Amino acid sequence: MSGENLSTLILLGSFLVMVFLRFPIAYSVGISTALCLLSMGQNLSVLPMQMVRGVWSFSLMAVPFFITMGVLMGSGGISEKLIALANSLVGWMRGGLAMVNIVASYFFGGISGSASADTASLGSILIPMMVDQGYDADFSTAVTITSSCEGLLVPPSHNMVIYATTAGGISVGALFMAGYLPGALLAISLMVGSYIISVRRNYPKGDRFSLMGFINQLKTSIWALAAILIVIVGVVGGVFTATESAAIAVLYSLFVSVFIYKGLNWRGVWKALENCIDTLAIVLILISLSGAFGYCLTNLHVPAKAAALITGVSSSPIVIAILLNLILLVLGMIMDMAPIILIATPILLPVATSIGISPIQFGVMVILNCGIGLLTPPVGAVLFIGSAVAKRPMEKVVKATLPFYICMLITLLLLTFIPQISLWLPSLFGYAV
Repeated sequence: MSGENLSTLILLGSFLVMVFLRFPIAYSVGISTALCLLSMGQNLSVLPMQMVRGVWSFSLMAVPFFITMGVLMGSGGISEKLIALANSLVGWMRGGLAMVNIVASYFFGGISGSASADTASLGSILIPMMVDQGYDADFSTAVTITSSCEGLLVPPSHNMVIYATTAGGISVGALFMAGYLPGALLAISLMVGSYIISVRRNYPKGDRFSLMGFINQLKTSIWALAAILIVIVGVVGGVFTATESAAIAVLYSLFVSVFIYKGLNWRGVWKALENCIDTLAIVLILISLSGAFGYCLTNLHVPAKAAALITGVSSSPIVIAILLNLILLVLGMIMDMAPIILIATPILLPVATSIGISPIQFGVMVILNCGIGLLTPPVGAVLFIGSAVAKRPMEKVVKATLPFYICMLITLLLLTFIPQISLWLPSLFGYAV
């Protein structure tokens, strides 16, 4: 075995072993990188140098701001406003509260950008509400956790910023635009599944639709929704960068949460900022360590070898596209979202572009695959949060989620083989796709 192949085996083998042994993912990435550098005969001083380089990016400065914005808005009393808005829009349907859950997740996800925050915030309100109105507890939890993945696609999503930085040379604004229609498609798919189940189980309807009621709720919720407009209009219109828009959105979120909705006092603000620091420490450590991991991957020519291996299985673009999705789905079952984006993107993106998949379209595919991974054992963080919020056994929640897995996989296949779902809006706004 050549020295290069041995170092590759040490890098990937030690990493996978530690993942399966349930090491913290940061330790897994850092230790495997250090072992690889030693096997390559390089000085360990390369590790901190590459860690610094991994976070030395102006675009990445948007990540802390978007996370802070989401925490402030999520703690500032906007959940009830968005639930009421969604109820005025779709609550009249059969299984109305399930539809409200899905639509509220679309709104809330556009603010928080986090499936975990969506599940914890909306789930703590909607799951008990649904159970009180006669919905099965496991069904209610399944709807909540699957719809939370809409927020990963709907901008401003900090995971899209991480992907754009990792992929290199991709516009954050184009990715933001690319997420809207896939997020809506996922919501519609989940609503269809919920409606079919609701009809079979005769779940209740809500009140009849009222245009005036919807307008009144929209007036109340417009302060929260305006945070999204600040980011999207600013970035797409070229008024400011994603980082600048995120910073402005943080100040706006602070103002709305404290002075408009009054869901936070200044003590609550400091508590929210403490939560931000915990999250940011994890995310930025992962990004820095993954920069060093990526350095090893590049020096060992792993992306080229992986591309040759995958294309060697079949020359059919359809087979290769399905294989890429399968790899990402399997990774999602054993790893968290950010590490998958940081580690798998440099390896799999060249394969995707070789069969004609745009980097922007592939970014949407990666995000949705990772979202599905958040719902699958053994490392499904959102699945665990949903089970904890609902106080339901995880295995029963997984069983109730099976129909929604199908809805999500159908959406994934549509996004894979119909590029315009992801690319139409970016191209409409003049982005190169």
